[in-house]
Amino acid sequence: MRVASLLPSATETLFALGVEPVGTSHSCDHPPAARELPTLTSTFVEHEDRSASDIDDQMRDVDGAVYDLDEDRLAGLEPDLLVTQATCDVCAVDASEVRAAAERLDPAPDVLALDPHSFDDALDDVRRIGEAVGEADAAGALLADLRGRVGAVRERAERAVADEGRPRTAVLDWTDPAIRAGHWVRDMVELAGGDPSFQPDGPSEPVAFEDVRAADPEALVVAPCGFDRDRAVDAVGELAERPGFDDLRAVRRDRAYAVDGNGLFNRPSHRLVDSLEALFGCLHPDHAATPPAANDRVARVSRDGGEAASPSVRADGG
Repeated sequence: MRVASLLPSATETLFALGVEPVGTSHSCDHPPAARELPTLTSTFVEHEDRSASDIDDQMRDVDGAVYDLDEDRLAGLEPDLLVTQATCDVCAVDASEVRAAAERLDPAPDVLALDPHSFDDALDDVRRIGEAVGEADAAGALLADLRGRVGAVRERAERAVADEGRPRTAVLDWTDPAIRAGHWVRDMVELAGGDPSFQPDGPSEPVAFEDVRAADPEALVVAPCGFDRDRAVDAVGELAERPGFDDLRAVRRDRAYAVDGNGLFNRPSHRLVDSLEALFGCLHPDHAATPPAANDRVARVSRDGGEAASPSVRADGG
């Protein structure tokens, strides 16, 4: 089957199932082989070396579509299936636009529009993608492994909560403006043994920094959408300029982290289980198989928002 993926999370899952797309979006960068495939989308929004506030300003100035779909290139690839999403209009080409483009092709490919809003939805999409591309057995095997890892986190979290309680947790997927992460993130905080009450029960939403201060999280995880670990550290540095940042309990107790949002949290692929394991390490480092200091996608940040020196890592891995 010839599959075109317009969604980074779907591209990741397709590769995990042994299916190489014939074309991808400009944001598809994992695994590395995805970067070598024909690109079917583009955007005029400039992300490289731009601050969170600058990118937000560009998005607010958009008059029309944020992303463009190259229909001529798509037609030349003759896909049997297009995979897109309907969860977030600022993350990929709008699903209605993809369906309209598919109808203009001859023959018209099928369209699979993913729309995950919970952690379970994201895992179930592995099954949906597998069935759509004729790899149901591979999807079942991958899901069995993922659910085993989730079960292991759940067991560790139960022990950690019994020992330490549930830390008040704040996960942000943008910093200027501050945006608290929604959809599957609330479920992940719960599974990882945190208090998820700060996270919205629905889509991500902007909040005043005063609301973050009022919540006074005991653990702060900043995973800006589309930013890698180093750019996340820079974004936290900007957040640290807000009055009261260094008074947050998470900051005072060295439980503030900048995380690779591009590889973790933002994309609802099978790699959300990697994200769950990383989140558990941030919330309960003494109970984690991989504490934050041993995870190269996670940086502990200091009161000034810069990367803090890593504490020594326990020999038993927690």
